[in-house]
Amino acid sequence: MSKSNNPLNDPKKQSAATQLVHGGGKRSGFNETSEAIFMNSGYSYPSSQYAEDLFLNKIPGAHNYSRFANPTMDTFQNRMALLEGAEAARAFATGMSAVTNAVMSQVRAGDHIVAARALFGGCRYVVEDLMPRFGVPSTLVDGRDPENFARAMQPNTKVIFIETPTNPTLELVDIKAVADIAHAHGAKLIVDNVFSTALYQKPLQLGADLVTYSATKHIDGQGRVLGGIVMGSKALIEGDVHTFLRQTGATLSAFNAWVLLKGLETYQLRVRQMTDSAEKVAAALA
Repeated sequence: MSKSNNPLNDPKKQSAATQLVHGGGKRSGFNETSEAIFMNSGYSYPSSQYAEDLFLNKIPGAHNYSRFANPTMDTFQNRMALLEGAEAARAFATGMSAVTNAVMSQVRAGDHIVAARALFGGCRYVVEDLMPRFGVPSTLVDGRDPENFARAMQPNTKVIFIETPTNPTLELVDIKAVADIAHAHGAKLIVDNVFSTALYQKPLQLGADLVTYSATKHIDGQGRVLGGIVMGSKALIEGDVHTFLRQTGATLSAFNAWVLLKGLETYQLRVRQMTDSAEKVAAALA
């Protein structure tokens, strides 16, 4: 096999199992076998001009402050983006900070949100209680029928927010149908995909603009740390999402990013086992 045809040379062609262990990272000068933890808050600059250029975003890929980015966080983000099939990702301190960023970064006062009524309690608080305080009212609908979203759309609707399956009621929403409705009205679709996982459902491939996860759940999987992530196109993630994260500071710590990387190494095994166990319980209760 030639080097050009070897799937190991193209991370996007690797299996999920390989991506979850090796994807998105690069070794430091010490060639460590496990990703390094960069616990520093800042970085040194060879000159004042370099520092100025860095803070003006003129040096792509370089780091200036760990509230903005960190090498350990970069590896986690890149690995998750590979798994999801996203162009870019940004990690957050918690799942709810990821959801709040995804929603707030896409709207401003005077806009409108449509959301499925069946949502995780924190997510429902964001769209039903928090956003109206800042001049962004919301309409909640029964998400099981896509036409309910179409009927709720207004000229100023900028975001549709859904979970599927919903937490904890397990209602299903047709992602593609709702994405088509959102885009026909000039709105974006945000999907919380935590119950399906990136192994079983990829909302971006079905038309979603942004996908969110609470990394606290099965990405960590062992009750050790909190975390969240938002993924989507490079334009959205490196634009509004990154700017909102950079200025509001709900940044994932380097240590938590490293723990989540370790969680990803067993992610596929654990999710498959949970799925098999759930299927057996459902069959026994049927």
